[in-house]
Amino acid sequence: MAGRLKGKVAVVTAAGAGIGQAIAQAFVAEGATVWATDINREALDAIPRARRAKLDVLSDKQVARFAEKVGGIDILANVAGFVHHGTILECDDKAWDFSFDLNVKSMHRMSKAFLPGMLARAAEAKSSEVGTGSREDFAPRKTCSIINLASGASSVRGAPNRYVYGATKAAVIGLTKAIAVDFIARGIRCNAICPGTIQSPSLDQRIAALAASSGKSEAEVRAMFIARQPIGRLGTAEEVAKLAVYLASDESAFTTGSTHMVDGGWAL
Repeated sequence: MAGRLKGKVAVVTAAGAGIGQAIAQAFVAEGATVWATDINREALDAIPRARRAKLDVLSDKQVARFAEKVGGIDILANVAGFVHHGTILECDDKAWDFSFDLNVKSMHRMSKAFLPGMLARAAEAKSSEVGTGSREDFAPRKTCSIINLASGASSVRGAPNRYVYGATKAAVIGLTKAIAVDFIARGIRCNAICPGTIQSPSLDQRIAALAASSGKSEAEVRAMFIARQPIGRLGTAEEVAKLAVYLASDESAFTTGSTHMVDGGWAL
């Protein structure tokens, strides 16, 4: 199918690389008007068909101004995040606060800023639908969708050396369910995607850092990451983006408050 998001307006954070970029590109390909955002404005040039904007999701003021500028949207993909490596013993207050600010509070900021406009659009769509008491009343409805990037390393499963990262992603799942239940009757759906190990620039950086600290080669470290994947390979950002398209579209109109694994069986 094509044009699955035609007529919808979407905002994607951390669209400069990796999963965020793949989601923004997929949304554009499916016909959405996409606002691709990132703290690195130049990185957004890889999505030429999107509207591109520099945005620091750690800034209340920037997020509020951006939401006012964009207005009502149908889809919000909260992708920005940071992977801290270490146990509780390597996590000081600075690392804890930064991880929660970027991984969790940024989603709070974005969702709170855009929800009023999303509620208005959902109400408008609902008012245009006329119930007849027939089978059509059970057809999928047009809804607005918030998609939050969580992780398999969360409340789903513990992962070595992912202490504060796992805590933040567990919080993302809780945040997702809270938004879903509060607005389920008002046309807003909220779901979480939980990727496993995905090939991305972020993973390349983590592999390089772990190689440097462990004395192993980058090839050896990468092989370790692959070896722990039951499916036998790393995932791709495009595979995550395909799920995001489904959750953004009205095809998933009966799906909310759920965690969706894209992890190659890692959580089995």
